[in-house]
Amino acid sequence: MTQLLNYKITTPEVEKHPVPILLMHGLFGDMNNLGMIARGLEEYTTIQIDARNHGESFHSEIMNYDVMAEDIVHLLDHLGIEKVILIGHSMGGKAVMTVTKLIPEKVDKLIIIDVAPVAYKERRHDEILAALNAVNESGVTDRREAAEIMRQYITEGEFVIQFLLKSFRDGKLRFNVPVLDREYDAISGWKKIPTWNGKAFFIIGGDSGYVTREYQAEVQAQLPNSSAIVIAGAGHWVHAQKTDSVVKAILNFLGKNE
Repeated sequence: MTQLLNYKITTPEVEKHPVPILLMHGLFGDMNNLGMIARGLEEYTTIQIDARNHGESFHSEIMNYDVMAEDIVHLLDHLGIEKVILIGHSMGGKAVMTVTKLIPEKVDKLIIIDVAPVAYKERRHDEILAALNAVNESGVTDRREAAEIMRQYITEGEFVIQFLLKSFRDGKLRFNVPVLDREYDAISGWKKIPTWNGKAFFIIGGDSGYVTREYQAEVQAQLPNSSAIVIAGAGHWVHAQKTDSVVKAILNFLGKNE
């Protein structure tokens, strides 16, 4: 039996837009990560989800974009949604791009936050995985103790540690750390999707490096009807660092294409 992702639906008092928006977070996140974006889209029905092996969704030994896309399709079927706008950050961006392979006719628009449809060769999260494994192995149940362990491994700064601790609840991490560690190459990797001619919009952190000119040919091959905006002064967590700018860009894109 196919398991259902944990989700949250927010419906406006007055329905102004018939197509709902589904938002998917990135690696090591949960549905709350894009909550600030969802709140800015108050005139739309929004659906926030926890990816498998994250948040309150089910744990699984399988973790790749095909199954993550299938999870989204299953949820849309469960909710009876025939048309949807998809927003995804990082891992979530790759997952929502993969949905176009399964149900191209049901995806109204795509909004991809700071990730490209390419395989990344650089391992960007080894410090985080080492920290999470150390917390799990220590058996600590106190957030402060978990933070102290993480500080021994993570050099990116306190922001990253506090972000990870959002998923430390009831004395344990919600991530399925062993599977995320084992399947990291699949998460940073990519299987090229068939060309999808719907409207796609990339929101890029100007200081990030996840979406660069070298990937332009791959973007055009897979998502030829795409446009992009670069948000200056923001990195990979552009939606958290420049929330107002990201929301404005999304609303502008949606308004132009309605």
